[in-house]
Amino acid sequence: MDRLPLALRSIPSHFDPDRLAEVDTRLVNIVRDHHVSIGLAIESGSRAWGFPSPDSDYDCRFLFVRRTADYLSPWQKRDVIETPLEDEMDVNGWELGKAIKLLLKGNAVVIEWLMSPIVYAGDPGFRDGLTRLAERHTDRAAIGRHYLHLGERQRNTYFADHKTVSLKKIFYALRPAAALRWLRFHPDAVIAPMDFPTLLRQCDPPADVLDLSTDLIARKAVTREFGTGPLPAPIRDFIDREFETARTHFDARPRRISEDARADAELLFRSMLHD
Repeated sequence: MDRLPLALRSIPSHFDPDRLAEVDTRLVNIVRDHHVSIGLAIESGSRAWGFPSPDSDYDCRFLFVRRTADYLSPWQKRDVIETPLEDEMDVNGWELGKAIKLLLKGNAVVIEWLMSPIVYAGDPGFRDGLTRLAERHTDRAAIGRHYLHLGERQRNTYFADHKTVSLKKIFYALRPAAALRWLRFHPDAVIAPMDFPTLLRQCDPPADVLDLSTDLIARKAVTREFGTGPLPAPIRDFIDREFETARTHFDARPRRISEDARADAELLFRSMLHD
């Protein structure tokens, strides 16, 4: 029987058991049908970020490793595995090599997956190895630019004109802004908390921003129809200040991946191959 590594499994008690069973079934089927091992499978969406709605999707993301023989073929298989998006279920994954290369380039998505508080399946050695690689070699400036570009895109897409906005969209720009502030306040760290309430508290925002954000999270948690309204001025100003600061704080010059980083990444990758 195909099995998942469950040493890291951490599921909130309020999770819908039927949805959880469906995620588990999809993951087991992926292991069987694609002949891969799954080193980590986590929740990546608003549930993991700490601001879910009652109807939030289940956004499972996983990292997988193919058989050694598959890597030795001249016909390389895809570096993603996707399943149909249906019934609030979104289950997709990245191959380990793809994840490592993105991590070393400063892609914050991979790092957030490593930090997710909701884990469907996972091997401690797999997660710890990638976390150590990130801590040692990930470019903080690239992480900052990732959050800046993400946040500015959301800001410009959803509420550039300062008119009435969908209130749940506020988090799409507020979370990157808080991450940028957290990175500035923790100059020796590269891995920010994924849980938004934790992230916000640790970046010491103005009191009115913290109070408004806490209220928005509480309201979002209990209603499917969160509604629209004006963008609160303290949150707007907080977002814009953090983006403006980040444009000069995080070096925009691209950094080459060092030989040490490549060597450590190759050792980690090879240690995770399987027959």
